[in-house]
Formats: sequence, structure tokens, C-alpha cells
Amino acid sequence: MAKVAKRTAVARAAFEGKDLLSVEAAVALIKTAASAKFDETLEIALNLGVDPRHADQMVRGVVTLPNGTGKTVRVAVFARGPKADEAKAAGADIVGAEDLMETIQSGKIEFDRCIATPDMMPLVGRLGKILGPRNLMPNPKVGTVTMDVKSAVEAAKGGEVQFKVEKAGVIHGGIGKVSFGEAALAENVRAFVDAVSKAKPAGAKGAYLKKVSLSSTMGPGVSVDLTSATGN
Repeated sequence: MAKVAKRTAVARAAFEGKDLLSVEAAVALIKTAASAKFDETLEIALNLGVDPRHADQMVRGVVTLPNGTGKTVRVAVFARGPKADEAKAAGADIVGAEDLMETIQSGKIEFDRCIATPDMMPLVGRLGKILGPRNLMPNPKVGTVTMDVKSAVEAAKGGEVQFKVEKAGVIHGGIGKVSFGEAALAENVRAFVDAVSKAKPAGAKGAYLKKVSLSSTMGPGVSVDLTSATGN
């Protein structure tokens, strides 16, 4: 435990007094400070000027990161017949209908993204209390309820990230691995921020994008200059 504490102290010292950095400077600092024994994820947090308790201020969407996430995404698809075959051919890890529903109901959830064809939603709807809290419920707004199963599976496997604002008005996301090059991570940061900016709801009043912070999985965070993050 002392070793972990020492590493944390060193990382915090490196970040002390540094605030509102450019995206490139923040990424470089995080990469330098990351010292875990595994390839940490670059995490982003955006504080938004919204109150998600109001339906017209809910923020959610999806973004395909230009340089991927570096994470292996396991995809489950609810489909039958030709669409099930299409999902398997596209690389889906689990494909099924009633059998998949029963597996999930038993508590076995071995996937990170769930996709469904529209005709399967009455079946999937029974799993709302299980999939909903895990942010795994298929939703047409983010392209996971679709007849184009092939594209949905390929997008999920290829670096697509879903985002949804939490109760406190914050959006979190993993946007790459610290082993990525600085330019690739900076590009992913701006792509994520741009997608959230474009998802601004009609009910949002005043300043929408209030703060952007970056960190590694095990490291401290640093705030990013909004002008640098948005490219404006």
C-alpha cells in the first residue's frame, strides 16, 4: 500500500499548480505521470450547464472516435433469422432471442454493448430493469435499435462511444489508452467534446459546456482550456 501511496503523491506533485491547460499539454502531462502496471485509459469528464431531471435538458448521444478506444468491446445482438446471421458475420460476440433474454435474466451479462432489431424490442423491454441501470438498454437515439445490424456491430467494435449525462450534469467517457500517441489522444478528446457540444438540448440555458477535465485511470485530473478543447 505504501508504494501506491508514494506513486500517487508523485503524480499529484506533478499536477500541482497546473490548470486550464491546452489539450496537448494535458495529454502530455497525463502520459508522463501514468505509472500503473497496465495500459491506463484516458478518461474525460465534462461538466454541463443542464439539469437532467428535466426531459428537455437530457443529453445523450454517440461518437465514433477517430483513433478508437483501444478497448475490446463485446457486443450482444437480439435478432432472428437473416439478421442474426448478419450480426454473427459482422463480428457480434453473442446473438440470440429468448435464449439470450434468459441468460441475462440469470445474471450472466458478458457484453459491453447491446443491439437489437426493432421487432425484438418487446422481448428486450422485459430486461429494462437489468440493462437500464447498466446503460446497456438498446436505444434508437444512439443507433442500437436498428435493422442495419451490420453497421451497428461494426461501429461498436470500431471505437464508437456512447455518452449520457448523469444526475449532477456530468458526462464521463473513456477515450483511448495512454499508450496512444499524443496527437491521436488529442484528436479523440476534441471529437468527444464536439459530439457532446452538438448534443446540446433545446432546454439548456446559459453556459452549456462549463468544464472539461482529463485524467488517466489511476491518476489525478487536470482541467482543460475550453477554447483548446472545442477548437474555437
